[in-house]
Amino acid sequence: MGTFREAVSVVRRGDVYEADLDPQWSVGGKLHGGYLLAVMGRAVCDGAGDGHPHPSVVSGVFAAAPVPGPAEIHVEPLRTGRSATQVRARLTQDGSVRVEALITLERLEEAGPWWSGLEPVDLPEERYCPRTPPVAPGGAFPVPLMEVVEQRLDPGRLGFLSGSPSRRGVIAGWHRLADGSDWDPLSLLVALDPVPSVGFDLDLPGWAPTIQMSAYIRRVPAPGPLRVRTQAADVTNGRLDETVYAWDGEDRLVGQATQLAAVRMPASTPAARSR
Repeated sequence: MGTFREAVSVVRRGDVYEADLDPQWSVGGKLHGGYLLAVMGRAVCDGAGDGHPHPSVVSGVFAAAPVPGPAEIHVEPLRTGRSATQVRARLTQDGSVRVEALITLERLEEAGPWWSGLEPVDLPEERYCPRTPPVAPGGAFPVPLMEVVEQRLDPGRLGFLSGSPSRRGVIAGWHRLADGSDWDPLSLLVALDPVPSVGFDLDLPGWAPTIQMSAYIRRVPAPGPLRVRTQAADVTNGRLDETVYAWDGEDRLVGQATQLAAVRMPASTPAARSR
């Protein structure tokens, strides 16, 4: 098992960054969306200098699924100001754009919020939460990502494992990097794209490819595990939204994200369902 730092490493060749996309950071044979944005963020941070070292806003569009192996990242500076730098990045393979992102860089602090109206998700202690195995429920497909991310989900929200999803559209749990390193503003992008999809709790199992994802990194997280909560609001026309919040060990909100994913709908379903 390699480290997160190794998995997102890039090498600059002139105006282009080269990356070697790691197959272990994948789900069902597809590279994880948060991981791909982290690789792109690594390249963008490298080119920004020391003034604005942290990604604070990352908005990515997933045009086509990249494959593990060599990739290029093209970085286009848009604006550099006193408080932030804004950059466009494109991840390409074989000359085709696979992921495009707009990234804002700042210097984030560790201090708590001036104001917050959101309470951290309440979870049982880590030891009472089972670790997610590197295979989807029922053995449907492999999830190598769970070998590099130690995820322990709230057992009270795992009814979908026994065929009894709550249909509330909520999954929550503890997250650590399996290599023992602490979360940072870049690796938070992985935690903000959690697995499994909240669709499992809505009786919509299977791969849920991300179409678009926007993440907001609020501060540098304290050492230790994250508490992550994912919730869906609406499923329409094969599209599922997911809103994610992550808190560090000091109960501070360190990141949040919203994404739209594709899901396979049942052949016959009521016009509307609510919890």
